[in-house]
Amino acid sequence: MNATAPTPASSETLSGNPALPPPVPGERHDIDSFGGRLTYWSAAPAEPTSEPPLLLIHSVNAAGSAYEVRPIFEHYARSRPVYAIELPGFGHSSRAKRQYTIRMMTDAVHSVVAEIQKVHADKRIDALALSLGSEFLARAASETPQAFRSLALVAPTGFDKKNQRWTAGSRAIPWLHSFFENPVWSESIFKLLTMKPVIGWFLKKAFGSPSIDQGMLDYDYLTTHQPGAQHAPYYFVSGYLFSQDILRIYQDLPMPVWFSHGVRGDFVDYTLKTTVEGRPNWTVTVFQTGAMPHFEVPGEFMRAYDEFLGRVTKAGT
Repeated sequence: MNATAPTPASSETLSGNPALPPPVPGERHDIDSFGGRLTYWSAAPAEPTSEPPLLLIHSVNAAGSAYEVRPIFEHYARSRPVYAIELPGFGHSSRAKRQYTIRMMTDAVHSVVAEIQKVHADKRIDALALSLGSEFLARAASETPQAFRSLALVAPTGFDKKNQRWTAGSRAIPWLHSFFENPVWSESIFKLLTMKPVIGWFLKKAFGSPSIDQGMLDYDYLTTHQPGAQHAPYYFVSGYLFSQDILRIYQDLPMPVWFSHGVRGDFVDYTLKTTVEGRPNWTVTVFQTGAMPHFEVPGEFMRAYDEFLGRVTKAGT
């Protein structure tokens, strides 16, 4: 499936960068946070519904954006209130040159959850996150479990064999971050990493196939060519945003959790998923896809997620 591509940016911002269209079709909201301006998007069906709100959280990489959850956003906006956050350093949120941390990303999730609950009378929410976004969602849910009815983790990080290597030390590599942020070449390196053919190469590794989503490629190029786009990704590639204790946090989650992943591409090592398989509150689904099953097999993905949510509702969790 190719999601609807963003409108081509024929105009440029005052800084000379291509204009960035909305990543999803919804209403934009900007709030103040510890990380500066925090942007999220919302949509809902025309008729009132009793369905709980759904929060979607994108992954973190050089070109991370809420466009990554667009098919899910569009699908569920027809039946329930749906929200998509743009994490600090990405999208329309602040991209200031500052320290980007696990705490900042987790608090961004808390901030948007609080805004959602203001609108929906403190109703517990369902939340879905991609890849590294799953770690921030899981930490937020472990800190305020009363706010979440269920979690969905799509191709989550933290279940690979590397996790065993890092449990006794930090994953951050300060010298690597200092190298990337050297003002002499900081922007030049990022421009090389975010040329359209390079972005396409990374997407093929994520999809595990040459058949990537063209709309995502186009949007990835636009979002990586905004002022300050390199700052958060440099913290990501230097290891600062990976949690040492995430496996324990996953294991201790009390609410129903749906864990789904693909079998192709670079993101296929889920060796440590055995630590949660078989737990009564965990459901594991494997798709014959790459790391973006909701783009490749959207119908199958939505049906599997709906089945999980149906069991959550039936259980009265």
